[in-house]
Amino acid sequence: MGGLTEADLRALAGVRSFERGLGYLDAVSGVEVGDGWVTATVYGTQRYVVELTLPEPGGLSGECDCPYGLEGNFCKHLVALGLTVLARSESLPKQRKAARERAQDFDTWLSDLSRDELLALLREQVAEDRQLRRRLELRAASARGDLAGVRARSRELLDFGPFAQYGYVEYADARAYADQAGQAVSAIRALTGSGRAADAITLAREAMRLLAEALESVDDSDGGLGQIGADLADAHLEACRAARPDPGALARWLVGHVLGDLDELTEIDPFDYEDVLGERGMTVLRELAVEAWRRNRTGWAEKYLMEHLAKAGGDVDAVIAVHAADLAPNGHTHLVIARELDTARRSDEALDWAERGIREAQNLAAVDTALLDYLCDRYAQAARLPEAVALRRAHFRARRTLLACQQLRAAARAAESWPAEREGALALLRADAAGNRRGGNGQYGGGGWYGGALLVDALLDDKDLDAAWLAATETGAHDRQWLALADQARAGRPADALGVYLRLAQPLTEQTGNAVYEQLVSLLLGIRDCHRRLGTPDEFTGYVTALRTAQKRKRNLMRLMDERGL
Repeated sequence: MGGLTEADLRALAGVRSFERGLGYLDAVSGVEVGDGWVTATVYGTQRYVVELTLPEPGGLSGECDCPYGLEGNFCKHLVALGLTVLARSESLPKQRKAARERAQDFDTWLSDLSRDELLALLREQVAEDRQLRRRLELRAASARGDLAGVRARSRELLDFGPFAQYGYVEYADARAYADQAGQAVSAIRALTGSGRAADAITLAREAMRLLAEALESVDDSDGGLGQIGADLADAHLEACRAARPDPGALARWLVGHVLGDLDELTEIDPFDYEDVLGERGMTVLRELAVEAWRRNRTGWAEKYLMEHLAKAGGDVDAVIAVHAADLAPNGHTHLVIARELDTARRSDEALDWAERGIREAQNLAAVDTALLDYLCDRYAQAARLPEAVALRRAHFRARRTLLACQQLRAAARAAESWPAEREGALALLRADAAGNRRGGNGQYGGGGWYGGALLVDALLDDKDLDAAWLAATETGAHDRQWLALADQARAGRPADALGVYLRLAQPLTEQTGNAVYEQLVSLLLGIRDCHRRLGTPDEFTGYVTALRTAQKRKRNLMRLMDERGL
């Protein structure tokens, strides 16, 4: 395949997929070479159809019907086929030439057939291929303007029953069903093209209902039916633009569709129909949307319609009214309103809404952190740094987390008040740790483990190693923290670090698995460094020798130790 290299495959697939493709070379079968393309079957979790193409001009590309490939990625199966092609590169020019000659011969043969011979050939294929027959019958019905025929054939194409086992279409069959359903959409579009747009509107709406019913029984992990739904929505809009139905009736259908159960499939936006609805239809649409919203101010679809109406009319206050009718207790809706006001250059009102969100939050520990960030940014811009610190302090007191502590520190440093804030924050964490040791419920989750763990993390994050080590000793710490302490302390406190490494290594010697071996070898490197700093390399040699003797059956561990010079 001209110009194809292993580097091309690696660049398209990435290191991970390329390396995984190496393991599928024996799974490639049925390789067929065409003029500029190669297809094959690759057996992975399932049987996948793979095709590589090399356009002229252009670069290498490929398609695979595995889940990763259907997302547009160059998958491991494509890599396996590409490497197979490279292994057969000497024979490819002859195969491509032969494929080109076969295509030319076939085209010549078809061109020489008489009308009757072509019809006989087509009838033969239709008799053998039911799907082909259905597609052609659908086209014939569309061409005749046979609405009943198109409806009947469309219903057959949208029927998921033939693909379902035990009443459900599995992932392996979902793509075939989606392809079949797409033929119904094509037929609806053909009706519009043949001057039967009003009939196309009727059938599109029927198809939406049938497809929505099918969606409940299909594994649409790849989104194939979702795309068919989007195509169906486009076909409906095209038909409406061609047929120009009654604006009021169309507005009523659109609002009902959005408020109903079918919109999840098609995601129709009524405002895409503005050119069809005209002024009269848009008036009806607005009236219906307002009426629906007043009946249910918290409904997602109702709010969506009202928000779109308000934005289309440039009415920021109406947009705010929609959101204000259903304020989230965590302040998120207040933030949405603030951003709408910022867009309208009403920054003072935006700030008022954001501050109101904090005041009205039912639980500051659960407040939307994006609202906190927004307010602190506004305070910083207005040189109101103490207010940003106060907000971060209140949030930290309500929600003891390392992130909240880091945000308090950043705000306090900007306000040049971190030393005092630090003492207050650490005092809270120490009180939590003391309360937990006595069996009380600390703000960081209760139990003697959690308060101490956060105190240690906060001190480590603030680069106070000595205080962190003392806190770990007094309040307790988990293994991750002890490892971090040892890594940071071994230059100045090698004996203390050595004790930590030895303790953490012991249980790993009783476990198996490559991940365990990696952890153990990492600890051994730390142990070796501590002995070097302490001037006791012989002790390390004796330790490793004893370890190797006890662990000699673990070949992967021995290999890793050899690689690291242990």
